[in-house]
Amino acid sequence: MHSYEQPGPAFDEVGGRIYAALRSGDLDAGPVLELACLLEEWGRRTVAVQEVLERPTADLTVADLTRLGERLLDDIGFEPTFALEPGLWATLEQALGIAERDVRAAGIAGTLRLVAPGWDDSGQAWVEFQGGHHGNGIRPVAGRDLQGALANIADAAQETIMELIWTVWPTCPMHHLGLHADLERGTAVWRCAGGGAHTVAPVGALPAQHR
Repeated sequence: MHSYEQPGPAFDEVGGRIYAALRSGDLDAGPVLELACLLEEWGRRTVAVQEVLERPTADLTVADLTRLGERLLDDIGFEPTFALEPGLWATLEQALGIAERDVRAAGIAGTLRLVAPGWDDSGQAWVEFQGGHHGNGIRPVAGRDLQGALANIADAAQETIMELIWTVWPTCPMHHLGLHADLERGTAVWRCAGGGAHTVAPVGALPAQHR
């Protein structure tokens, strides 16, 4: 029996077709049945798989197909790509523009941009600084929410910038410790571990440093 931990590209391909059809409102039974069969072959007979395979296809209404398509996508843990959801990339770029204010407030110069390197087949985005990037990529789903995207972008920018300039950034003006990006009540902020831990500023609102 296959290991469900590594389902393979077929799941993503069929899942992508179902996702796109759900978005456009023209989902038919073909890809839903195809994904159900793939899951069955993989040894994952979920409730949705069982319903798709046991009910006559002709009996499945538009509402049934929508419901089952969504459940099957959940069954495989499907996440849309930037190609399927261009708005996810746009949100990450917006977040990068906000986080860049903190970079410039520290007097750090250099091109900062969001890239999808050709060598990375995972479909993730990377924050590039001065032509280089380090650490981990950012999954497309991070772009579903601006504040969540901002926390991810700030973390990625920090890792790349620190690696390239060999300097801790950003730092707490009170404790002179490195800050880390976090979500606080749904807002992306820079936090310091000094003095019992405290929030320094929202991401994008660090004060300019005297240089």
